[in-house]
Amino acid sequence: MDQFDWVIGVTGLNATDNPGPGISVIRSLRAHPGFRGKIIGLAYQSLDPGLYASDLIDSAYLIPPPSEGILPLRQRIEYIRKNNNLSVIIPTLDSEISGFISLEPELKSMGIHLFLPTQQQYDMRSKVHLDEICEKAHIDYPRTRIVSDIESLCQVSKDIPFPYMLKGIFYGANLVRTTEEAWIAFHQTTAQWGFPVIIQEFLVGEEYDVLAVGNGKGEMIGGLPMKKTSLTDKGKGWAGVVVKDPKFLSMAKTFCQLTKWRGPFEMEVLKTKEDRYFLLEINPRFPAWTYLCVGAGQNLPIAVVQMAMGIEPDPVMECKAGTMFVRISLEQIVKIDRLEEILSKGEIQYR
Repeated sequence: MDQFDWVIGVTGLNATDNPGPGISVIRSLRAHPGFRGKIIGLAYQSLDPGLYASDLIDSAYLIPPPSEGILPLRQRIEYIRKNNNLSVIIPTLDSEISGFISLEPELKSMGIHLFLPTQQQYDMRSKVHLDEICEKAHIDYPRTRIVSDIESLCQVSKDIPFPYMLKGIFYGANLVRTTEEAWIAFHQTTAQWGFPVIIQEFLVGEEYDVLAVGNGKGEMIGGLPMKKTSLTDKGKGWAGVVVKDPKFLSMAKTFCQLTKWRGPFEMEVLKTKEDRYFLLEINPRFPAWTYLCVGAGQNLPIAVVQMAMGIEPDPVMECKAGTMFVRISLEQIVKIDRLEEILSKGEIQYR
């Protein structure tokens, strides 16, 4: 068994009712029998629960949010690197991926490795351009319109009748049934995530997610499809089960071949009663349910770390259909000293 003794930074520690993927990715890394390295949690808020998961991380640091630009982020990472010999960073939030892509050459010169898509690949899978990818890949895609102002919003119902989905450029999806609901959702979404918004026809069917990793050469390293069996009021999967359906993996492989995707991605797919598979969106990172891949026999976060370090990843086994996850909420007990430490120093050292 190979020994992995790298120092790995992971973002997305906001493990709330709409959890970030960070904790799930960290648990996956820890689960590998050969992992002997250290894990550094990287967070944006002092109350992100993952900051205080002392059983999972060796240290934690606050980093500047994407809205502050890449210069403060680079300076902060440089500081973390000097104190921890940081080897790899796994960004896990949509809003930060583009910034890390821009910083990749500078981080590499510091000895910090990433395994992310290029900016062109990142833009290709965006909600604004995904219909073009689907057309080239012969994948079904809901009727979609891009809207940047109220006037266009009022006109869109002529092409896509109510009810329809109104989505933010990064996050958020609202089912709107009337013009009034559309106005409210438009203002709320743009206030939080900016312009444009995406209008998409509402389809009825079963929701599935596919987690996969591309090697940057057109090949898929591993992948597993999951059916959501329980949803939160925000539409997030609270329970799910690995399914055996070659069509989902075929869609993911086609996407990798077409884009030469580099790194992890999550495909959101809706299967209708007529057995049509509609690709709803592609998220350019690990999902919050990533740890399911370990239970199903595929440790994809370890594979990403290996490729970031220029190492051919371990062979990925066929995923075990029927493997389930059910999310749980826990009270994490923390001494007030830890909060004071993160507020005063911006960092916590556990080990």
